[in-house]
Amino acid sequence: MSDDNKIAQTITAVEGLVKAVPVYQDLLQPAVKEIGTSLQTVAKCVNVALSPISVLVWGYDRIQEFINTRVAEKLAGVPSEKIVTPKPEVAGPALEALRYTGHNDTLRELYANLLATAMDADTIANAHPAFVEIIKNLSPDEARIMRLFAVRQRFPIIDLHTYYDEKPNEYAVALVNYSHIGKEAGCEHLHLTQAYVDNLCRVRLLEIQNGVSIAAPGIYEPLESDLELDDIKLNVEKNGCKFQFNRKILEITIWGRQFNHACVVEKNIT
Repeated sequence: MSDDNKIAQTITAVEGLVKAVPVYQDLLQPAVKEIGTSLQTVAKCVNVALSPISVLVWGYDRIQEFINTRVAEKLAGVPSEKIVTPKPEVAGPALEALRYTGHNDTLRELYANLLATAMDADTIANAHPAFVEIIKNLSPDEARIMRLFAVRQRFPIIDLHTYYDEKPNEYAVALVNYSHIGKEAGCEHLHLTQAYVDNLCRVRLLEIQNGVSIAAPGIYEPLESDLELDDIKLNVEKNGCKFQFNRKILEITIWGRQFNHACVVEKNIT
């Protein structure tokens, strides 16, 4: 069997999973006709507000096209004998999730990589079913941050503590988990970087190591001298306090490395 025929056969099997994914009709139907006039007006407003979403929700045809193109491209360098039918507990939820995230190129690439991983006999074990739910819990910016950890294992991160001279052992936290990782990742909403770090730690892709720091010189100075912290430092001094930095490490977990291998790292595309 030729490589093209093997890929086509496997994609056909995946398309069967696509057909099995329920396509819900009347997604944006207005409220029940029997409601009162005032509620009808509200329902119409809601319908108008939600109507653009209907354009973004992918149907079977869009998902099928995606499989036949993008996923097939990612498998082009895989020998035909290595291409297998993915496990339904991975492919089914991934295809269903594409209905609502396919319009976002950053997130759909994670699903494409996961599907390609699940269809390669050498990498299928990395395609954990839980990864679909993890991607559902990520924003595009958080996906961009995870790309950084595909090439680096750890990044510097700091807290800013304030204290009084007479009570040096008592401190307050004025800033927590500050880093430049959002800038390095090219995040769209930089002011949410600390929240992104919290969420990535929540789903156990990343973790913060407290009480330790990266030994290489010059790693933390760009954070501690960042002009964006000047206002915080000034307010601390106005209140008669002093400040110090708590240096920490933000690093990828073992679980996060498996996620990156399955969903972030690109297969060779011919």
